[in-house]
Amino acid sequence: MAKVTIYDVARAAGVSASTVSRAFSRPGRVSNATALRIRAVAEELGYRTEPLVAHQATSRQRTSTIGLAVSDITNPFFFGIIRGAESAAFRLGQGVMLVDAAESVRVERTMLEHALPLIDGLVVGSSRLDDTHLRQLAKEIPVIVLNRVVNGLPSIIADNARGMRRAIEHLAVLGHRVIWYAAGPDASWANGARYRALREASLELDIVEHRVGPYPPTVQGGAQAADALLERGARAVIAYNDLMAIGVMRRLQAKGVRVPQDVSVIGFDDSFGSDLVTPGLTTVAA
Repeated sequence: MAKVTIYDVARAAGVSASTVSRAFSRPGRVSNATALRIRAVAEELGYRTEPLVAHQATSRQRTSTIGLAVSDITNPFFFGIIRGAESAAFRLGQGVMLVDAAESVRVERTMLEHALPLIDGLVVGSSRLDDTHLRQLAKEIPVIVLNRVVNGLPSIIADNARGMRRAIEHLAVLGHRVIWYAAGPDASWANGARYRALREASLELDIVEHRVGPYPPTVQGGAQAADALLERGARAVIAYNDLMAIGVMRRLQAKGVRVPQDVSVIGFDDSFGSDLVTPGLTTVAA
């Protein structure tokens, strides 16, 4: 018979794994009714707690560890955020636990549930979780959200509207009157904010805007966007992020299309690598 785990109990009781963990290690932080239900389910399933290191960590009042969740650790945009968080935490005598969502809501949710009993607070960078789930996390531990606005939670964002307007103004100076947006993930708050800003600025500047996507926020995603842009005869493109913009450039060049002579391409974030391509990528610094 397979061993019953904390996740089996959580599913059967209709709660998170972190709630099950607290029901056994920190009873005062779980309502009496919930704790009784969890213990009854655990007994029915034959679950027994064990003195594992992870469980011991949850019994401490504090862990001196801050969680940092990013949507994709391979995206250079997060390099500075990770280094900055680690530097700030070190100065405060704290450690950082990194959670990589790999652009997956399921992975992000699962990894955060694993990490929750082991951290004192959480910084969420470009989460793909919905607002309700993030607010639920904030009931467990302090949460700060980056690159997104969530009502009721402290949020830090870039000025997407101003950055997008500057990008459109730049293209307008070059003589473009039609601009295409290569969209990133629908679940990205920044993607929606940037597209809304593009539409508003285009209306004010009498620019015609179009959109292709959504696509993965990667170089390959940008290559897919480039194929669609070529079919539509696009001459000016603003990509959701730098990785997509680089993918657009590379695919266009592989097809014999010159950048920027034939097609103007602008990225977003000014992340590492944007100056390593030829020609150097025009990008909005976030």
